[in-house]
Amino acid sequence: MPPADQAAATATATPRHEPDLPHARPRPRRVPARPPLERVRWDRVGRVALLVVLAVVAALYVEHAIAYVSARRQADAQLAVVNRLREQNAALARQQRSLNDPATIVRDARALGMVWQGERPYVITGMPSH
Repeated sequence: MPPADQAAATATATPRHEPDLPHARPRPRRVPARPPLERVRWDRVGRVALLVVLAVVAALYVEHAIAYVSARRQADAQLAVVNRLREQNAALARQQRSLNDPATIVRDARALGMVWQGERPYVITGMPSH
């Protein structure tokens, strides 16, 4: 319990607010100055931190995406080389089968002027060349 003299002082004390007078101007309200640490806009700091994290994650994905595209391009180039070599191999295999055919061997030998053993060779002259 408060002492008796304090109780008497609060009972007779004047109210804190004076009644508004028509000619009295209201005083502007003073905002107490904040210390420098309270002026930090934490919502902005949070947004900037999120943007930095997003940029780092995006950079990591971009690096992997570039590596993937590079590997894909190299694989496509190697596949083109393999396909070209496969076609070349097929053409050479056809040529080998053709050259191993006995009819082709005889035809090419005749074109070179060769004859069978025991055959009489002869040359026709005076014919127009083709």
